Amino acid sequence: MKKILITGANSYIGTSLEKWLEKFPDEYSVDTVNMRDNLWKEKDFTKYDVVFHVAGIAHVSSDPKMEDMYYKVNRDLTIEAATKAKKAGVAQFIFMSSIIVYGDSSNINEKKVIDINTKPNPSNFYGNSKLQAEEGIKLLESDNFKIVILRPPMIYGKGSKGNYPRLAKLAQKLPMFPDIDNRRSMLHIDNLCNFIKLLISNEESGMFFPQNSEYVKTSEMVKLIAEAHGKRVKLTKAFNPILKLVGPKVATYGKVFGDLVYDQSMSTYKENYRVRDLKQSIEVTESV
Repeated sequence: MKKILITGANSYIGTSLEKWLEKFPDEYSVDTVNMRDNLWKEKDFTKYDVVFHVAGIAHVSSDPKMEDMYYKVNRDLTIEAATKAKKAGVAQFIFMSSIIVYGDSSNINEKKVIDINTKPNPSNFYGNSKLQAEEGIKLLESDNFKIVILRPPMIYGKGSKGNYPRLAKLAQKLPMFPDIDNRRSMLHIDNLCNFIKLLISNEESGMFFPQNSEYVKTSEMVKLIAEAHGKRVKLTKAFNPILKLVGPKVATYGKVFGDLVYDQSMSTYKENYRVRDLKQSIEVTESV
């Protein structure tokens, strides 16, 4: 049996992984620890095989007053937790980084495809704090201490935060939505949890880029969300000329209609971890 410690009690990803692994009581034992104060430093790590480090500030802020906090939590706390895990004899440390280390989405008129040769290029201190955390924990890796770094795209699922629930609200209210031809890599929480399960079982190390098997077109996703609620959204290209004209000047349009994808070859794995396709994932996420 693998004994796993999840740092970041009550986090969306941590809680989801804990529930996922509870389905396999003979294979995994899971504990969580809150990292919001210094009490975690007294936690005995020696009884764990794996530390899954998801504690951190999850969403981007442009407030310069937050910069020091991002580095303190996303970088320094990660390195400190990994150092403690290594000293305790933990065999595997899994760190949740992000696609954001490659920068923002493209603007509405550009394509952005990340491949294996693309260099990280953070555009804000959130992305930079994640990248520096990666670099810090890599230095700790040894034959007896395996490091796994995950750089997932946007994660969504029932109860998730961020851009997906905002889009879901729009899908239920708007009678029509712009039909812009864009592509996004996304990752449903069940696909992520199953992937982490496999990484633990296979005692992996290295860098991984999990994503759904299908790219997402924003307008098509809005349509699927609406249909999951028994509603219809008309997709229209009528607004496209205006959006393409003003899009490069408005960052929000880039987040909604810009491109940000991993080349699919980066996300293949020796075992199938994708338990849900896009349509199924939307239905599960939007179910009551």
